[in-house]
Amino acid sequence: MNRSSTWITKAAAVFTKDLRCELRTRYSLTTLAMFAFTTLVVVSFSVGQGGLSPRVQAALFWIIVFFSAMSSLAGAFVKEEDTGTAQTLRLYASAPVVYAGKLLFNMLLLFLLSLLVTPLYIIFMNITQVNWAILAAVIALGVVGLAGATTIIGAIVAQAGVRGALLAVLSFPVLLPLLVLAINGTTAAFDMSGWTNAIDSIRLLAAYGVIMITASSVLFEFIWNG
Repeated sequence: MNRSSTWITKAAAVFTKDLRCELRTRYSLTTLAMFAFTTLVVVSFSVGQGGLSPRVQAALFWIIVFFSAMSSLAGAFVKEEDTGTAQTLRLYASAPVVYAGKLLFNMLLLFLLSLLVTPLYIIFMNITQVNWAILAAVIALGVVGLAGATTIIGAIVAQAGVRGALLAVLSFPVLLPLLVLAINGTTAAFDMSGWTNAIDSIRLLAAYGVIMITASSVLFEFIWNG
């Protein structure tokens, strides 16, 4: 019990450190918000508010979320390497603790991003019918999977010299299944087809999140200490 409590405390400390740094600089939050809002405005003015199928609307929604997330979340560990705090983290906590703290912070940023983008997207795209229960489930599971993937990708990218190119190469193959499933689930929410058409995507999204986080927590020690 004491060891478990220490693990949770250290993970919370890593999360709190990142949160305090973010509240002080607001770099990631500002980048996420500005990129998401700009992309949303461009998309809404480019495609208009009507005539799009629910699947296209769902695809555009997740494209906005995906590129907004990639604009800053994958750089979580790059900042540690650039500022010289990575070695301190290695001395303070084990690799799974660091991964858990970073994962929680990325999840928080993505949930905040979703809270910002979702209502604005519904309004700007003039979507009049939404199954909010399905949409909430898909977004929540999508955020978990996306955070799990971007956290481990960020750790890999931080160890490389050509970070931008490596980020693009690693991200799309890993996140493509998640995006396809999220688009399928969101389509069911927008076309009001009900849980029958959404349940398989939701289950697979949940499985993707569990597998991604489990595999990442195991591999992270080799990446972080390597």
